[in-house]
Amino acid sequence: MSRHRIAVVLLEQVLPLDFAIPMHVFAREAPEFYDVTTATVDGGPAGVAGGLSVVPDGGLDLLRKAQTVIVPGYGGAAAGGLDRMTLGALKAAADRGARMVSICSGTFALAQAGLLDGLKVTTHWSLCDALAHQFPGVTVDPAALFVDNGSVLTSGGVTAGVDLALHILRKDLGASVANHVARRILATPRREGEQAQFIETPPVPPGDDALAAAQQWMLSHLDEPVTVARMAAKAHLSPRHFHRLFLERTSVTPLNWLHQQRIGRAKELLETTDLTVEEIATRVGLGTPANLRQHFRRATSLSPMRYRQLFPGAKAAS
Repeated sequence: MSRHRIAVVLLEQVLPLDFAIPMHVFAREAPEFYDVTTATVDGGPAGVAGGLSVVPDGGLDLLRKAQTVIVPGYGGAAAGGLDRMTLGALKAAADRGARMVSICSGTFALAQAGLLDGLKVTTHWSLCDALAHQFPGVTVDPAALFVDNGSVLTSGGVTAGVDLALHILRKDLGASVANHVARRILATPRREGEQAQFIETPPVPPGDDALAAAQQWMLSHLDEPVTVARMAAKAHLSPRHFHRLFLERTSVTPLNWLHQQRIGRAKELLETTDLTVEEIATRVGLGTPANLRQHFRRATSLSPMRYRQLFPGAKAAS
């Protein structure tokens, strides 16, 4: 199987963590599936925000063969424009059908290249107002961790880029590969793009987080009838208070979150086991094969068996 070609564009003052995310997730953790190269405008070293510099694999001509182009965040993105050569290379890659991806303030580069007009996108929460003001034809969602428009994907700041990278793995290779990589890098296997990227209230330490404990309990009881009342009891909260806090934290209701986890677990079982649809339906709490097929198709536009056919190689990676 030929590897998917990714070009990571290093703009001047590239943010170190934003650049490291695609290199680690795709180049280091999944090299059998991805061929990752780095590019700068002239093929020379790029300055890294905070000091140092990085030597790329080449210049912007590397974008010509890329199937996915990733633009990490860079310093001063909201303050100045990029050169015509860079913008032209980005637009040409998109016109050729490359999947265009930005992390954090890299969204400004895609916007300047005219690739975001008419789309809903996101960037680091602190830059959303500037992005919306500079590009009125773009709908900016400051709450989203990432936004997937199919051929154009954007993420919020810093670690939201990890969520987007895992989302791309999940789309390309299936849930089991994405979860395998997530376990290796100690990341949350699946955070939906709609989950808020910035929470005003101080984070609760994990050991004392009642909602996180309730979520873990839910994940270990997917095969059982789980009501909001049972969830709330595990968090030692009233059902009404639990529902409100859960919605504030995750941007989805407790039952919707539980349903997402059941579909996600069904994907893993389809990829990593030879269980029948009936057995999987029972294990994930969806009851009957017909019920699983209905909800699975609604979530993925595929039947369970078609999904299993599309991701046959994931078993070896789990």
